[in-house]
Amino acid sequence: MSRVVTPALLHDWPLPASDGDKHSRGTVLVIGGAAPTPGAALLAGHAALRSGAGVLQVCCAPEAAMALAVQMPEARVTGWDDLGGQLEAADAVLVGPGLDDIDHSLDLLRTVATSEAALVVDAYALGALSHEPNLLHGRARLPVLTPNTTEAGVLSGRNELDDLADAASDLARRYQAVVSVRGHTANPDGDRWREEGGDIGLGTAGSGDVLAGLVAGLLARGAEPAQAACWAVHVHAAAGQRLAARLGRTGFLARELAAEAPLVLAALLPSH
Repeated sequence: MSRVVTPALLHDWPLPASDGDKHSRGTVLVIGGAAPTPGAALLAGHAALRSGAGVLQVCCAPEAAMALAVQMPEARVTGWDDLGGQLEAADAVLVGPGLDDIDHSLDLLRTVATSEAALVVDAYALGALSHEPNLLHGRARLPVLTPNTTEAGVLSGRNELDDLADAASDLARRYQAVVSVRGHTANPDGDRWREEGGDIGLGTAGSGDVLAGLVAGLLARGAEPAQAACWAVHVHAAAGQRLAARLGRTGFLARELAAEAPLVLAALLPSH
């Protein structure tokens, strides 16, 4: 049985205090942004900051680094050859947004697996993980996987998923992770949550990158994996509701979802 994620549930599951300087709110490292798709890393990085993380690093294709650095003056942006230096400073790592090669994604994921930072796996990195399902087992903190329905099918080895709540639970056990797929979140112990506020407008390019960035930002702030996933899914859905009220159910942009996140968080926690 899934628990519905509501403001009341979140009030009883408060995020760590956001007092202190930027370093006390954690450093997020986004690993992604292949040359043709650097915008995915940009969206994820902005979302991480909008969820309250203090410091942002981005590790991307070297040929995209300068353009991303100009677009993201808040971030330290380097190419993939500097991953080791970036990883050492990270409290939370998001790997996947904008990657476009499975073999390279798997190499990056293997490197990240050696880090003690909190971890979010998204996009092509999920496809890579399906080739080594045990890669992230035994971590001190459970990783968070944020597949869309297609990626969940790849992780499960099935073309169709009849029940997303069951699929999330099955994947959580198989990969020893918190799994959030289309509003259904589960952990390996059998706990389940569901978000009922999502609407059709969330199905827009880059929306998943924003969600993954929100999770990473909350992890950097010190949230536990299942907590970060549930909060992020709710904030993501509520941001969509706010935009739908102003712009219509479809047509708003993923970048606008990220911009709404601080307002949603402030409404949920007035002291935020």
